[in-house]
Amino acid sequence: MRTYHVAKTGSDRHDGSEQTPFLTIGRAAQTAMPGDTVIVHKGEYREWVKPVNSGISDAIRITYRAAEGEKVVIKGSEIVQNWEKMEENIWKAEVSNIIFGGFNPFAEKISGDWLVDPREYDVHLGAVYYNGQALFEAKNMEEVRNPKKREYSLLATWENRREEIDFPDHTLLTWYAEVKEESTILYANFGGHDPNAGLVEINVRKACFFPERTGVNYITVRGFEIAHAATQWAPPTAEQTGMIGPNWSKGWVIEENILHDSKCSAISLGKEAGTGQNDYTRTQKKPDYQYQMEAVFKGLSKGWSREQIGSHIVRNNTIYDCGQTGVVGHMGCIFSQIYGNEIYRIATRHEFWGHEIAGIKLHAAVDVQIHDNHIHHCSLGTWLDWQAQGVRVSRNIYDHNNRDFMIEVTHGPYLVDNNIFASNYNFTNAAQGGAYVNNLCCGLISHYPVLDRPTPYHMPHSTQVMGVIGVYGSDDRWYQNIFVGGKEERPYGTSTYDGAALSLEEFTKKIREYQGDDLRAFVETKQPAYIHRNLYLKGAKAFEKEDDAVCLTDWEPDVCVEMEDGETVLTITLPKEVENTQGNVALDSAMLGNPRITEAGYENPDGSPLVVDVDLQGREYGESVQAGPLQCLRAGKNVVKLGKYGIK
Repeated sequence: MRTYHVAKTGSDRHDGSEQTPFLTIGRAAQTAMPGDTVIVHKGEYREWVKPVNSGISDAIRITYRAAEGEKVVIKGSEIVQNWEKMEENIWKAEVSNIIFGGFNPFAEKISGDWLVDPREYDVHLGAVYYNGQALFEAKNMEEVRNPKKREYSLLATWENRREEIDFPDHTLLTWYAEVKEESTILYANFGGHDPNAGLVEINVRKACFFPERTGVNYITVRGFEIAHAATQWAPPTAEQTGMIGPNWSKGWVIEENILHDSKCSAISLGKEAGTGQNDYTRTQKKPDYQYQMEAVFKGLSKGWSREQIGSHIVRNNTIYDCGQTGVVGHMGCIFSQIYGNEIYRIATRHEFWGHEIAGIKLHAAVDVQIHDNHIHHCSLGTWLDWQAQGVRVSRNIYDHNNRDFMIEVTHGPYLVDNNIFASNYNFTNAAQGGAYVNNLCCGLISHYPVLDRPTPYHMPHSTQVMGVIGVYGSDDRWYQNIFVGGKEERPYGTSTYDGAALSLEEFTKKIREYQGDDLRAFVETKQPAYIHRNLYLKGAKAFEKEDDAVCLTDWEPDVCVEMEDGETVLTITLPKEVENTQGNVALDSAMLGNPRITEAGYENPDGSPLVVDVDLQGREYGESVQAGPLQCLRAGKNVVKLGKYGIK
C-alpha cells in the first residue's frame, strides 16, 4: 500500500513520491491501486479527475485527500483573460474551442426529461464567473446591454389547488455566447467592473471527480473544494452526472468537502445511461412515468443490488449554489447514508426549472439514512421520489426553504423523526405508509393520493421488486409531533386525515361491506391513520378522532430558526400545557406496525428492530418523552443552540 503525492511543483513524469510528486490528480488516479492514498497539496487543479481503479472493500479502498491544513481546489473551469471593452459595461472575449476538447458547454443546451422551463429560449451548460460569482445567461445581446431585475415564481400544489409562490428578485450580471466553428465569443456585462482587473472563469468540463466507467468501487474523496462543472440536467430516466460521484458503483465516501457552483448537480449517486437516456424527450412514444418504470427493471438486469451498487457515505460536506440539486440519485443511492452536511441555495437562481430539484433529490432510495443535516434557503429541501422504502429522515433542520420536504409515490415503510421543519411550507406527502414521530412542524402540510402512477415496492431491505400498485394515500402514523398553524383555510396539522379508519381491522371491515367492484372499494375507502399524542398550536387542527391531542389553537409560539455566529439557534415559546405531552413513549418497530401494502416493518437497514429514542441534539430519551424533537424544551421562551449542522 503506497502513498502518492500531487503538487503544483510536480511533474506527471515523476514517480509521485513526496520528494518528486505528480503534477495532476488525474495522473495519480491512473496509478493508485487498492489500499493506496493520494495526498494532494495546496493549489488549484483545473482538471476532471477520472479514477480508473477500484478499492476492494471498505477496509481496502483508494483514498484521495487534501493535505492536512492545505487548501486544495479542483475546478471544472478555466480562466479567460484579455477582455476587450465594446461599449458601456459590455466586454468581449474570444476563446479558442481547443480549450473545450470535444465538449463545449456553451454549445450544449440544458435538456432532458421533466425539464419544464424555459421553453421559449435555450439555456446552456456554460457559465461565466466573475470573482467567484456566477453571472446569468442572457437570452440575447439586448439583455446583456440592459440587464433587468427578473421576478421568479414557482407553482406549488397543495390540497389539489395551484398557488403562486414568489421568489426574491435578482439583479442580473449577464453573459451571452456565440459558438463558431473554431472559437466561442463571450459577451458579458460586469456591472461597471473591469474584468481584466478581476478573475473571470468559464465552465469547460462535464465533471470534476467522476469515473468515466461504472463499477469503480470503494473510493474516498476528502477535504477538497470542488467547483464549476458543466453538469447536465439529471432526471431519473437519464445518466445522472454530478460534479462528483461514483457513476453506478459501490462504497464511495465523500466527506468534508466544499462543493459549489455546479450547473445542475453537485453530488450524483445516480444511474447510468444504459438504463435509459431521456427516452421520453427523444421519442414521446410512452409517458415519461413509464420510461422511469422501465429504468427500474433495466437496472435490475444491470446488477442493481446491495451487493454491487450503493452503500455510499456523504458526510460533513458544505454544498451550495447549484442549479438543480445538492445530492441527486436514482437507484445508485441505495443503502447510503447522507449526514452532517450543510446544503443551501439550491435551485434558487431559476435560470431553468423542472420536476427534479431539491437540496437532496433521490429516487428508489431503498434504506437510505438522511440525518443530522442542515438544509436551508433551497427551492425544496428534500424530495424522496419513487420507492423510498426503508428511508429514515432523522434529526435534520429545515428552514427558509420554499418547501421543506416532499415524498412521492412510495408505499412505506419510511420514518421521519426528530426533525425541525421551520419553513412556511413543510410537507407534500403524495405517499403512504410513513411514520412521523417527534417533529416540530411549523408550516403547511399537504397530503393526497396518486392512483395514476402505479409504483414498485420491494422485498424488505432488498431491490427485488415484490409488486406494483398505486398510492391510495394515508396509512400514515403521526405521533408526538408539535404542529404550528399559519394562514387560515390552509392545512396545518393532521385534520386532512379526517374520515380515515382508526385501524386496519376497521378498514378491512369497510372493504368487506363495500357494495360493488373490489378495485373501487380500495379507491373509495380511506386507508387507516394512526395519530396520537400531538401538540397543536396557532390554529393547527387535529385529526377528528385523535382523542389524546393537546390543542391550544390561540397560542402563538413565535418560532424562529436563524444562524447566529455560525451556529443554528431555535427560539420557540411554549405553553405550560407542553408538560401535558410528557409521559409519551419511545416508539419502536412493534408499536409502529407494518404498512398495509408492503407488510414490511419499520426496521434498521440490517433488518433489526429500531427504536426512536434519541432527540435532535443526540440526547437519549428518558422515561418520560414529550412531543417535539428536543427533550429540553419547557414552558416559556426557549432559546436552543443546535450547533452548525443541528447536532453538537
